[in-house]
Amino acid sequence: MIVALFCCSLSDCKSQASFGTRHLRLIKTILLPEVKGRIDHMDVNLKDQILYVAALGNNTLEVVDLHDGKILKSIKSLHEPQGVGYIPQTGEILVANGDNGDCYFYNSRSFEKTAALPLHSDADDVRYDSVAKKIYVGYGDGGVSVIDPETHKQIAVIKLPAHPESFQIDKKLDLLYVNLPNAKMVGVIELGSMKVTGKWERTQPSANYPMALDSIHHQVFVGYRNPARLIVFDGRSGKEISNINMAGDADDLYYDVKTSRVFVSGGAGSIDIFQRQNDEAFKQIASIPTRNGARTSLLIPQLNLFILAERAVSGKPADLLVYKVME
Repeated sequence: MIVALFCCSLSDCKSQASFGTRHLRLIKTILLPEVKGRIDHMDVNLKDQILYVAALGNNTLEVVDLHDGKILKSIKSLHEPQGVGYIPQTGEILVANGDNGDCYFYNSRSFEKTAALPLHSDADDVRYDSVAKKIYVGYGDGGVSVIDPETHKQIAVIKLPAHPESFQIDKKLDLLYVNLPNAKMVGVIELGSMKVTGKWERTQPSANYPMALDSIHHQVFVGYRNPARLIVFDGRSGKEISNINMAGDADDLYYDVKTSRVFVSGGAGSIDIFQRQNDEAFKQIASIPTRNGARTSLLIPQLNLFILAERAVSGKPADLLVYKVME
């Protein structure tokens, strides 16, 4: 790489030119001409290469064929869809609605609604554990609902001190890590007891929204917005390992185990990529310019793809930028 930033501690970079653009190659732009407002989370049907996009401000779920670059369906009459998950064993799509708190299930072929599960308020991020066959949905003023995908019933509730944002599951440690920005902490939940057993508290930086996990090194990557920092924690002890400047207003970040890289999409106008150097050090290898407000994304390592959602602004329609991840 041509340019590298400090990776181990507290260096700040107020502005920088783009660099490392060769790490992502734009291969396709998919227009979403009818989508207005904020775009939230995405998920993918790997087998059929179908992308599901929660268009929160549009109250729709956009179903997109990644291979052909076409919109297959726009599921309407949703209520601020935030989280989405594809359940391959049942062939269903789950949509978590922030406005009314309901989780809707849809048949992924016919797009007919198959079930609805009320979670009272602010249903948000979704994770599916395909091995244990459990769906996790963050919601309300402090809870994660555990749902049986076969029966569409809630089978347990993890109680939290504040609304959960992004969360990750370390299967080997049997732990769930969850961002709780209103409580100024990362919560650690023991899945056996489904109780909070650890609290990684800090006042600065604040506004921890996106999160990723390296399940091999048992490291948790947390993105803070104020100021914009990427902090890497030891998943066992909660010890801070690395503290790095990153893209502002980030809503998604990912760790790619194949390349040992972290990808961050920031609404301030860039995709930042960090490369692991050793067990504790990372360096920034790319800052790729994007449209302001484009802060939601999806890394699909099985397809070597990185998808960035750009909301409609200043007369430009909403779209999806499909990048190929390069070595």
